Amino acid sequence: MKAVIWYFSGTGNTKRIAEEYARAFETENVEAEIKNIENAKGETDPSGCDFFGIAYPIYGFNAPNIVLAFAKRLVRQAKPIRTFVLKTSGEPLAMNNASSVKLKKILKKRGYVLTNEYHYVMPYNIIFRHSDEMANSMWAAAKSVIPVDCREILRGDEVKQKYPPFGGVAAGVLRIQQWGGKFNGRWYKVTDACVHCNRCIENCPAKNISFKDGKFKFGNKCLMCMRCSLHCPKDAVKIGLFDKWRVNGAYSFTECIGELKTPKVIGTDEKHRDFCRKAYDKYFAYCKEKAATQEFCESESETEAE
Repeated sequence: MKAVIWYFSGTGNTKRIAEEYARAFETENVEAEIKNIENAKGETDPSGCDFFGIAYPIYGFNAPNIVLAFAKRLVRQAKPIRTFVLKTSGEPLAMNNASSVKLKKILKKRGYVLTNEYHYVMPYNIIFRHSDEMANSMWAAAKSVIPVDCREILRGDEVKQKYPPFGGVAAGVLRIQQWGGKFNGRWYKVTDACVHCNRCIENCPAKNISFKDGKFKFGNKCLMCMRCSLHCPKDAVKIGLFDKWRVNGAYSFTECIGELKTPKVIGTDEKHRDFCRKAYDKYFAYCKEKAATQEFCESESETEAE
């Protein structure tokens, strides 16, 4: 059997989740492959795989335009293909569940049935910087439940997320972020701290950045993925109207050893240390409980084997 996950990752969090899924599938003796949506050309036909997944970061409580465009290019299927979706965001809010409403409609029209949805909390690349303790706890939480979620997919268990009241309507309204991102992208600027490494130009998924006549130019195709600002080695990219929310520097994830627990510090700034505290507490408790079911099942299997 084979699993294929097509992913889009702005700054690396979603790619990390997709890679962890590939490891989980392979542990279950299922061949796994992850593919970058940025490299997809023309129509994509996943009918040759047994398990098909799409992974994306949530932007403004919606799937990014690049992901929706990819879905519209999927080959129409006469026989419905079961599809699972993996989502990442910086906060465990129920509104994030509605991010797949538009994607689900596109998939259905093309013969794909969304059977499983999973949301993983990963550190912000805009708004504020999570503490290192928080970032690593998020990663530990995701790693603890992905094997369980993977087994649900393999067993054929359907897992749907509940949308909050009027969540689909709200997500539709907030889709203005996609237009607003294109507008705001034109206001991006590069400061004199720039060393002209051109990393921002080379890595932009929308090919929205160029250097001409001695100046950096930003077009009208920005996805607001924050790849240019987060990974700039000199913190030289200003992100327009949202520059006060700029986060610079990739997170340093380490192997998390020990009991999974809610970290004491959420953000690096004092005003963010209690941000969505109850929601984070609930998320970590959920992950701990779900991971425990995996440990219980494994111990039961070992006992039966003996």
